[in-house]
Amino acid sequence: MQTNFETPAKPPRAAATVVMLRDGPDGLDVFLLQRHGLSDVLGGAYVFPGGKVDLADADLDMDARLDQAPAVLHAALGESDIDTTTAAGLYVAALREAFEECGVLFAQSGQDAHGTVDAATAQALLREGRAFDEMLQAMGLRLQTRALVPWSRWITPVVSSVMNKRFDTRFFVAAMPAGQTALHDNRETTGSVWVRPRVALEQYRDRMIDLAPPQIMSLAHLARHATVQSVLDAARNRPPPVIQPEPFDQEGVRVLCYPGDARHPVRERALPGPSRLLYRNQRFEPVGGFDALFD
Repeated sequence: MQTNFETPAKPPRAAATVVMLRDGPDGLDVFLLQRHGLSDVLGGAYVFPGGKVDLADADLDMDARLDQAPAVLHAALGESDIDTTTAAGLYVAALREAFEECGVLFAQSGQDAHGTVDAATAQALLREGRAFDEMLQAMGLRLQTRALVPWSRWITPVVSSVMNKRFDTRFFVAAMPAGQTALHDNRETTGSVWVRPRVALEQYRDRMIDLAPPQIMSLAHLARHATVQSVLDAARNRPPPVIQPEPFDQEGVRVLCYPGDARHPVRERALPGPSRLLYRNQRFEPVGGFDALFD
């Protein structure tokens, strides 16, 4: 992964991500997708399912297709500078991207919150050319926004360190729904894995996989939890922190600092783990080495 020195001309694009979790035999597992190597956004890197917000996400029939009112979602997101429709659209985008990228459909049939969702039929409708909202209507589904808990908000710095595009991404955490299988689509993504957060970071350390800074810091955060419930409870008990890294160059080395660092304008820490990542040896790593991710 190479550093970027270009300043994007456009403002950050709204995006949404679902950090899908499950309780594995050895502890907490997280689902990662490998982006296609030719992608212009983090090509080849392992990421959480997610993508850009579409205009159609906010045009969904909210009353018929969501299990909660937009006002409830707006309050949970905790962003007073956006309206309720925009807030609900972020949830829709996260759920749509999870389905499109890895086939996991957070939905329920009618009023039955425990009904089994036929994800295969839903995928077939999309392959026929149906839009996401049309598929939901055809199958009589409501999206399960209750499954998503706002976790963090990442805003690409003005000068991004790993790509020449900027995003304003809301990260949601969610338990993997029962009876479904998450898998890469072999188009935008070419690989996928359920892995313990610490193991993913160790694989990055050993150059087995590639990760971008938001994934590195998020995995270090997840590594401090033993169960899905622990992550969800922690997310519900605090407002989602806004994380806009501040890059600077020091003796020819690109440095990213995070809230709470002496060089960052926000003094309150937003994340556990190190407050800085350095780009050296062709990758980002903490000042004190990889063990600092878990201190």
